Amino acid sequence: MEIKAVGMAGTFESSDISIVIEPSDSDEIKIHLKSSVEKQFGKQIRKVIVDTLTELGVGKAVVRATDKGALDCVIRARVQAAAYRAAQIKEYKW
Repeated sequence: MEIKAVGMAGTFESSDISIVIEPSDSDEIKIHLKSSVEKQFGKQIRKVIVDTLTELGVGKAVVRATDKGALDCVIRARVQAAAYRAAQIKEYKW
């Protein structure tokens, strides 16, 4: 999946995460994470983001994540939605 534009998903509400995915010039996934629980769960949040993008076939992107205590399943869903929007894909493979 190629990231062509900016894609967003999520909110800034409690127990949610806001994900913004943008095209990248480098050949890697860069994650900029803001979270009140980053010390405890930052590594896991980053892992879920990278694993989800890898499963979707995204090899390069810039991800800006603002976490408000989201569970892994919420993070995964938000990353999927933002990636599909950023790739401008209208048919989803859930």
